[in-house]
Amino acid sequence: MVFLFISVAYMHYVQVEKNKIKEVAVAYQNAQTELYNALESEFAKDLPNWDAEIDKQTLEFRFKSPDVLFKTGSSDLQLGFKSTLDSFFPRYLAVLDQFKDHITEVRIEGHTSSDWTGTSNPDVAYFNNMELSQGRTRTVLEYVYEMDDIVTQRPWIKAHFSAVGYSSSHPVMTEKGREDPQRSRRVTFKVLTNAELQIRRIIQE
Repeated sequence: MVFLFISVAYMHYVQVEKNKIKEVAVAYQNAQTELYNALESEFAKDLPNWDAEIDKQTLEFRFKSPDVLFKTGSSDLQLGFKSTLDSFFPRYLAVLDQFKDHITEVRIEGHTSSDWTGTSNPDVAYFNNMELSQGRTRTVLEYVYEMDDIVTQRPWIKAHFSAVGYSSSHPVMTEKGREDPQRSRRVTFKVLTNAELQIRRIIQE
């Protein structure tokens, strides 16, 4: 009889924990959808002009025109990309401000193709592109951080933004399974939510 009571109590505890995790998952999905809708509403008219897109599943804001972003082999921002960032970033922060309770990190990600002029060695190309992609994301972060319009947001940016270069480790593939070098060269702003962290806390309680 005692064993039965213990089993029932344990089953009740497990169900309560499952319900907590489900509530977090639902809240995460709702916040993700609301954030996507807010970004789409704010930037819908700009996306075609910027050759950009917003991924609903990953909350990535992708800038896809490598010729507009940087010169080949350089981490210096092109004037056109600076102009885009001048318009994009303050408005982007304003949207994120509505969802700060759900945001763990905003990651500026740099991606390259697997090509590197002057070498056919894939390992050399990978590490050269790693240095390049890291330099590019750092340049982007430094540029937006220095904007006069976001001075009051700098403490939050320092606490939540990171710049990550992935080299060619996440290429964009064609339908035939081959790398699309042009589309692989991109910069993204990716929002990471705290849903996973909240679930871990529930499990560890």
